[in-house]
Amino acid sequence: MWTINTYNKIAEEGLNKFEPEQYSLNETDDPDALLLRSQDLQSMKFTKNLKAVARAGAGTNNIPVAACSEKGIVVFNTPGANANAVKELVLASMILAARPILDGVKWVNTLKGPDISQQVENEKKRFIGTEIAGKQLGVIGLGAIGAMVANDAYRLGLDVVGYDPYVSVDTAWTISRRVKRVHSIEEVLADSDYVTVHVPLIKETKNLFDTQTISLMKEGAILLNFSRGELVESEAVIQALRKGRLKQYFTDFAEEALVHEEKAVVFPHLGASTSEAEINCAKIAADTVKYFLETGNIIHSVNFPTVEIAFTAPIRLAIVNRNVTNMIGQMSMELAKDAINILNIINRGRGDYAYTLIDIEELPDEQLEVVVQRIKKVTDILSVRVIRNQTNNTKEDQYGSN
Repeated sequence: MWTINTYNKIAEEGLNKFEPEQYSLNETDDPDALLLRSQDLQSMKFTKNLKAVARAGAGTNNIPVAACSEKGIVVFNTPGANANAVKELVLASMILAARPILDGVKWVNTLKGPDISQQVENEKKRFIGTEIAGKQLGVIGLGAIGAMVANDAYRLGLDVVGYDPYVSVDTAWTISRRVKRVHSIEEVLADSDYVTVHVPLIKETKNLFDTQTISLMKEGAILLNFSRGELVESEAVIQALRKGRLKQYFTDFAEEALVHEEKAVVFPHLGASTSEAEINCAKIAADTVKYFLETGNIIHSVNFPTVEIAFTAPIRLAIVNRNVTNMIGQMSMELAKDAINILNIINRGRGDYAYTLIDIEELPDEQLEVVVQRIKKVTDILSVRVIRNQTNNTKEDQYGSN
């Protein structure tokens, strides 16, 4: 039986994916996998049995990914599961920026007396706005969320330009041909009335919007950040707002410097806060973990390559190793010592680490354990897991752990 521990509130629709005959939830201090949302794991000491950490969401800043990689722990996320929820909030923010709806509502709530309707008619000109149709939207980052924002913004009548040098083939197929792809951030910023950023937070993107970048934006433009707070240098935005360089700044990431800034609109991290998004994230995270534990196949990992191969053999070895030369040869040699036939093999590398699946014939438990222990002792092997084919109603061997 596989063991799963959860943090935060994970939607029942996701947890129900774990069949009680094969999985136990939150019944051990030494689980096979963790499933979480925003729980901070940076200081957590991982147990030796842990094989996977799945984030029910896109960002993994709360997970020590590098430390997990070194221990052979695969970290998963759920890209695209909350994309529609974030997209809708971005589009709503653009409309709120164009029309002073929030200010109007606040003002109406201050009115008193029997002639409120007349007061409204007399003063409604104070809240004249603009329309977003015909304006230009610049989208930086055309992943799952950015692509959806770009497509729907075009349908709302905006001219849309997008920049993403790393857009995947799958995402590229989903982007409307009406969205103009440009080759630099500068081209996006120069003429856009609205700029929305949808890139991951990495070393190269931290403070992507600083004083220099903001100076390249069209004067009076509106900046929207529903990706990560650290992508935007807050002090640079504040100064740009006060000088009129930026008209408004909409963000989903609260910090003290911004919450009282007149032209900054700060939401309480609502991007993925819809019941639909929470359910989608939980279901995809659960399916991904199950797929990995039961077959060894990896999809949606942030620290290991995508590795998928049909599982038809009786036994599969799932091996994590450093991405160095001759690893396949050494693994094969250990199997050859016992004249074990390799039925199928696949190896993929990603950065400093690699992942290998080796399918082999049926073996006696004693012989299999000896072979596994030999492979574990090979230099630069980080973990070895034995998985028995579930179609035979068997489960992972007790010695198939790190």
